[in-house]
Amino acid sequence: MMVPPKLQLPLLLSLLASVAVVHVAGDAGHDGLTHIHLYVHETYTGANATAAAVLQSPLGANSSFGSIGVVDDEIRVGPDRSSQLVGRYQAVFFGTSLQLGAGYLSSVTLVFTAGEHAGSTLSVQGPILGFTGTIERAVVGGTGKFRLARGYMLFKMISKPTPETDVNEVDLFVLMHHGKY
Repeated sequence: MMVPPKLQLPLLLSLLASVAVVHVAGDAGHDGLTHIHLYVHETYTGANATAAAVLQSPLGANSSFGSIGVVDDEIRVGPDRSSQLVGRYQAVFFGTSLQLGAGYLSSVTLVFTAGEHAGSTLSVQGPILGFTGTIERAVVGGTGKFRLARGYMLFKMISKPTPETDVNEVDLFVLMHHGKY
């Protein structure tokens, strides 16, 4: 059966697209889900503060809109401050909600300085619509062992050892590409 010339190019492109989809699906075995469980230790005030409000909202104390904050918290393997330090949780937060209360956009980099992920980073971003319960944000990339990473992060405050500090539990679910690149 002869294909009319007018349909040859669309048919060829369709065939090539289906072959490409099969090839990509065949490479899925090189990706693996990794679960990383960590704790972020934050200090709000004092000489060793790891979080700071850089700019308050121009709309007043009841608004987050226009505010900016920065964080350089410790990442540890356990909830106890004496557990092994494995990196830094470095972030910037922008108040984006005109509604009363908290509404922020965050950009976070987890910088691993020790342990099995030393020398690698993970980039996370997304909204913070309140500071109670679990906050979910997207893993959007990384460096080192986390090149081409994607996934999500669950972040939850689990304790306030002092009025100036808190401990947050972090669960990262990361898909990583283990092929050659």
